[in-house]
Amino acid sequence: MITQQLLMDIRKQFPALMQTDDAGNVPIYFDGPGGSQVPHCVMQAMVAYLCLGNSNMGGYNQASVRTMAVNDLARQQARVWLGGGTKAQIVFGQNATSLMFMISRVIARTWQAGDNIVLSSLDHYSHVSSWQQAADDAGVEVRMIPLNDTLNDLDYQAAEELIDGRTRLVAITAASNLIGTMTDIARISQMAKAVGALLSIDAVHAAVHIASEFEAWGADLLFASAYKIGGPHLGMMFAKHALLTQLRPYKVEPATNVVPMSYEQGTQSFESQAGFVAMMRYWSALGLDDGLPSFDEVGTQSQYDLTTTSRQKTYHKVMAYEQTQSQYLLEKFKQRPFLQLYGKQSASNRTPTFAFNVIKAGVIQDGAKLSQWLAGYNIALGFGNFYAKNLSERLADTGTVLRLGCLHYTTFAEIDRLFELIDQAVCEMYQITLP
Repeated sequence: MITQQLLMDIRKQFPALMQTDDAGNVPIYFDGPGGSQVPHCVMQAMVAYLCLGNSNMGGYNQASVRTMAVNDLARQQARVWLGGGTKAQIVFGQNATSLMFMISRVIARTWQAGDNIVLSSLDHYSHVSSWQQAADDAGVEVRMIPLNDTLNDLDYQAAEELIDGRTRLVAITAASNLIGTMTDIARISQMAKAVGALLSIDAVHAAVHIASEFEAWGADLLFASAYKIGGPHLGMMFAKHALLTQLRPYKVEPATNVVPMSYEQGTQSFESQAGFVAMMRYWSALGLDDGLPSFDEVGTQSQYDLTTTSRQKTYHKVMAYEQTQSQYLLEKFKQRPFLQLYGKQSASNRTPTFAFNVIKAGVIQDGAKLSQWLAGYNIALGFGNFYAKNLSERLADTGTVLRLGCLHYTTFAEIDRLFELIDQAVCEMYQITLP
């Protein structure tokens, strides 16, 4: 569990949490699913990389050699973070979305008329549109796994009927970025493998809250983003090595044919890779049993590299803390009948990510007004569909929701403050009488 003392030590490492606005309000971030704040060690690692000398790979000078070492270590840390395999299976990119669009075009070359792909109604649309557009170009049928009757998970029985002998790919999220539901990946994986279909997993949201398991899940492709967990803007794709070697990537002709670099279009952000390594060391240090080292030093010391053991310990702490967050939040929602909470009504099998709307006389109120009002107090609470288009449209006739997301540095005092202000806002703006 993350203790109160550990939480205080953690928060000291995030300078953004201390930056007050012009009115003196300390920021409170409930927009974690859209991107985390960044600890000192990540910033320091990125600056240090640039200060020591910025050079591309492939040279013999010191800066180039250093860049290649950073690149190699970043791949090694990514494969540990995402659950197995080798560093030769990690492909870096600007973000997960761009990598999804890249690989979908490559794989679509192997599809034929009469084939189909199966996508998920629970997913962020980066993991839908990328495959859907590639399928349209290839003339391949697109099938969607529907939501269950309670709109809080997928309909797995329907999935069994959709996945057949002509299915070439199944794409599913590990956890919903809108309502926090953790999907039954093992069940979907078994269905995909039974017919020889590729399995693509969007772990961008899930990897922040639960340990991703590329090998154990039976994934052929898995996507994650460093900036969701406290790192820089860096996307990564974990792919089966055999798949990468069999496919023909789109690339500049003189570029290397060696995987995984052959899939990395253009010069990569090596300073971001340096920052990612520092973030993994920070994440590893969270799992220590004998007190915390200085996080300012963690990012530079290889003794804190993420290992399978340290990853397990850190996620154990984070998941236990976030489950208490979820339980606490669910009680807050239960006490407020004017807030319509969507998704699972329990703290199990979910991340601390909640979608809701303000309701008055059975009618959804304008959530943008509440989001803007809270911003006046320097509180970030998002409003929209958050790219989970299908899900948001099924949840609310407006197609939009408010989203509350917690991370490992969120405090219970911040949650209390948010709901105090929500109570005030619904009285002032929507003229709703509190129970």
